[in-house]
Amino acid sequence: MVAFLSSGCSVYQVFAFGWPEGITPQAERMRDLWIWATFAALVVGAIVAGLIAWTVIFHRKKSDDMPRQTQYNLPLEIIYTVIPFVIVAVLFYYTVTTQNFVIAKVDNPDLRVKVVGFQWNWEFQYLQDKPGKGGNYQVRRTADGEPLATVGSSSTIPLLVVPTNRVVEYRIESTDVLHSFYIPDFLFKRDVFPRPEKNDTDNVFQTTVQRQGAFVGRCAELCGTYHSMMNFELRALPPDLFDRYLALRAQTNPQTHRSYTAGEALAQLNCGPLCAPEAVTTSPFATDRGVREVRQAREGH
Repeated sequence: MVAFLSSGCSVYQVFAFGWPEGITPQAERMRDLWIWATFAALVVGAIVAGLIAWTVIFHRKKSDDMPRQTQYNLPLEIIYTVIPFVIVAVLFYYTVTTQNFVIAKVDNPDLRVKVVGFQWNWEFQYLQDKPGKGGNYQVRRTADGEPLATVGSSSTIPLLVVPTNRVVEYRIESTDVLHSFYIPDFLFKRDVFPRPEKNDTDNVFQTTVQRQGAFVGRCAELCGTYHSMMNFELRALPPDLFDRYLALRAQTNPQTHRSYTAGEALAQLNCGPLCAPEAVTTSPFATDRGVREVRQAREGH
């Protein structure tokens, strides 16, 4: 106990068992549920272990007499029936309320992003604020008429840039096999299905990122040869910087005569490490086997 107290760790951190704090209100609720469920499980486990030890120590066989095989204690039986029921009911209640909070959606989020997973990378499209014909949200366009989007490649980690303290809606789908959209700091992941509207799948969720920074994202569903390399990065900017970023993405870069890429737009913001033009939480992987073998040979592996 002395070692625990001197370590500076709180009881809250200990019972989290390695879960990060999370960067969204939804993550905080899920973390709280996990911690209190773990605490309840440990308390119940300690009580059960104590009762077993008490029985073994004080009620061992002491003679050859056959003990009575039928014995009743109605108050005790009521207690050990009611208490587990109450524990399960409380955990069920908090599980349901937490789930409802996590999957809740507002009608008018501040930003809509379409997340497209494909073997073995990601594309992020920024959608219009209002739906078009058929109720579908169209992709915003740049100055040269191209979709306002960021696409990853074997040499580039795609950056998903979002504002902090605003509700962001993610519309996820796959172009080929099943993937999973996973940002560890969200404490949350969603499977990414092909043609979700045809499969009766809810492919929309919303979060509000509360902390600025760069956070790694991954595919969490085995999707083929380069599944482990299917990473991306979430970059959370203050609202004013994000507005400037989005405005730049729609403009033409005078140096390239093309629309600003995500990295080019971030570099123009001049906000230090937060606006690094390339991913800082993960590195790109060459998905061509020959290229990787040459690289490994040069590095002496």
